[in-house]
Amino acid sequence: MKNCIIASTSTIHGSSPLSYLQEALIELYDGVDEILFVPYARPGGISHDEYTIGINNIFKKIHKRIVSVHMFSDPIEAIKNAKGIYTGGGNTFLLVDQLYQNKILEPLKSKIQQGTPYLGTSAGSNICGLTMQTTNDMPIVYPPSFKTLGIVPFNINPHYLDPDPDSTHKGETRETRIKEFHRFNSPPVIGLREGSWLRVKDSEITLKGNLSARIFEQNKTPYEIETNSALSELN
Repeated sequence: MKNCIIASTSTIHGSSPLSYLQEALIELYDGVDEILFVPYARPGGISHDEYTIGINNIFKKIHKRIVSVHMFSDPIEAIKNAKGIYTGGGNTFLLVDQLYQNKILEPLKSKIQQGTPYLGTSAGSNICGLTMQTTNDMPIVYPPSFKTLGIVPFNINPHYLDPDPDSTHKGETRETRIKEFHRFNSPPVIGLREGSWLRVKDSEITLKGNLSARIFEQNKTPYEIETNSALSELN
């Protein structure tokens, strides 16, 4: 029953926030007037209120109203009653910590599995994987667990960057870091480039956007998949 968009980012270069996803969001939230926003990742450390106001202004363009889970005295009930959900980007460690602290990780997973329309961008996409261990974020807090929603049967690396052959930077590339992950962990990882997203409908998972994605599997050479490819068998 799943009905999700799992996007690498909210904003691509040269466009306003979520504008590249506008048609997909109209389809995702068809029949939904009010969307529950999960602001816990707090990009740049902004307040929950500031984050919610900004997101509400964006969703007004497609005639949707945003309410935030932080506005409710009982966040579990807020999740259970939501008709549509959006989890925004920011710091994944903070997001996951707050999901556990507010005891809404499992209610959120249940709602998504029941078919409630869900959008995740950046950190909100990271949590759709099996664990958050392939995030790019700094560990600014210590969540009780790295285990996340498991909406898709693999891990996600949003904002995936290819190595720049002209760069003088000698530090780890994203590919190197994912290979490090696979020294100790078996789940596949999909590197989602900016402007790419996964469309999840029931058991079908399809890559969308104009770019290919890079797939990493333990003990295998990384490879590319083209847009509109199915990922349902990747596990």
